[in-house]
Amino acid sequence: MMVLAGFAGLALLLSTLGIYGVVSYSVARRTRDMGIRLALGAATARVRSLVQRGAMGTVLLGSAVGILGCIVVVRLMSSLLFEVSPTDALTVMGAAGLLLGAAWLASFIPALLTARIDPMLTMRAE
Repeated sequence: MMVLAGFAGLALLLSTLGIYGVVSYSVARRTRDMGIRLALGAATARVRSLVQRGAMGTVLLGSAVGILGCIVVVRLMSSLLFEVSPTDALTVMGAAGLLLGAAWLASFIPALLTARIDPMLTMRAE
């Protein structure tokens, strides 16, 4: 059980790092856009929520597909589950909630850095 928990923690860490990397790359490509928004007077909270909404929309879609996949595959794995019913909604939703929380944290850091962009530096770039 400890090995399984270790691998689960490693999977959560890798997925969080992957989400952070994708969101950071997306933000880096849109730095000029965010700088223009800030220069025109957009609130930093609005820019931060724009970045996070985009990231969390993708994560929510992926979680929905994952939950549907879990429902389909759980019948094949029912012989491997001990003391957990194959359709235990609490376990599935708990895992999805943990991943969503990690994804929110992974998208919050680039969103916070985006809100601190100096508009003049982005306008002078390129």
